[in-house]
Amino acid sequence: MELSKRVLAIKESPTLAITAKAQKLKAEGRDVIALAAGEPDFDTPAHIKAAAIDAINKGFTKYTPVAGTPSLKQAAINKFKRDNGVEYSAKQILVSVGGKQSFFNLCMALIGPGDEVVIPAPYWVSYPDIVLLAEGTPVVVSCGIEQGFKLSAAQLEAAITPKTKLLVLNSPSNPTGAVYTLEELTALAEVLKRHPQVMIASDDMYEHVLLGDTRFYNILNAAPELKERTILLNGVSKAYSMTGWRIGYAGGPEWLIKAMENIQSQSTSNPTSISQVAAEAALNGDQGCIAPMLEAFNQRHVYVVDYFNRIRGLKCLPAGGAFYAFVDARAAIAHLHAEGKIGEATDMALGGYLLETQDVAVVPGSAFGAEGYFRISFATSMGNLEKALARIEKALS
Repeated sequence: MELSKRVLAIKESPTLAITAKAQKLKAEGRDVIALAAGEPDFDTPAHIKAAAIDAINKGFTKYTPVAGTPSLKQAAINKFKRDNGVEYSAKQILVSVGGKQSFFNLCMALIGPGDEVVIPAPYWVSYPDIVLLAEGTPVVVSCGIEQGFKLSAAQLEAAITPKTKLLVLNSPSNPTGAVYTLEELTALAEVLKRHPQVMIASDDMYEHVLLGDTRFYNILNAAPELKERTILLNGVSKAYSMTGWRIGYAGGPEWLIKAMENIQSQSTSNPTSISQVAAEAALNGDQGCIAPMLEAFNQRHVYVVDYFNRIRGLKCLPAGGAFYAFVDARAAIAHLHAEGKIGEATDMALGGYLLETQDVAVVPGSAFGAEGYFRISFATSMGNLEKALARIEKALS
């Protein structure tokens, strides 16, 4: 028996694989500190949990419309207007089982053999593989630390061909925390206006996880006239600490949203009824519940950036959003290889060395299309961060 070419073209999510390995070692009694998973260490706010409990008690446990309950779709409509200044109708909204399914639905509905998708790197690990599942071609554009991990207008222009069907923008970024300014998005929009065949996927999942005095903008704030070519992807996982509830939502052109709904109708059908009630409470409720998380993320961010920049061979830029530090470890890798501590001068070898010798799990940058880096999540306690970074320093000193 043979597996399909489709599944053979992709790999397991590296972040999930590393997290699973760390959990296995922990179960064996090792004092492993896992900095791999992008999951806030806060509980879901009480009013959101209460809404879900009330839904269970009232028997709201049946199928819902495939595209989401009317009231949750309205909450998403209100959110897009309130936070982004973009107006949608109910037919332009699709609720899915997490942000990952939103992007999966998009690619399955839009991308086919021969279609190219421009993906700036470092990228979220699932973008290229989902494009491959849709039989498209990922066109990865390297955007290194020297340019703040952000795609330039010149790079975008050079990457677009007659086969280009989609551009993926993720701001704040997973894995780098980079945030595009309004001016940078305006420059990208000018390029896109010259190529009307290119659709834009704006992944705004970390929109509300901002650091310092950073402000959030997406491509439609820079160029509202691109609305019919843009799909906004968002969800409740990160801002409201609702990763396990699995609710994402998308707003876009009606023809594309309907096609994505058709894909979803033949895969998961509707998202969980109870989770939809919880997501509605999150979007409609007091947004002040985000503030304590942001305060902690900001404190941790300053700590880890300062600490990493004191360690031999590491360089770390301050992030504008999300809860990740994306560390340039190329010099450290060269030192360890020269000293015979790692067999290969790669970030995978570095990750293995940190896990085996120091019980610290990080994600190698190559998982995000950036060899020589690694990512940590600081969505964990300050105590864990203090121990983990001291261990990393010991391994590299």
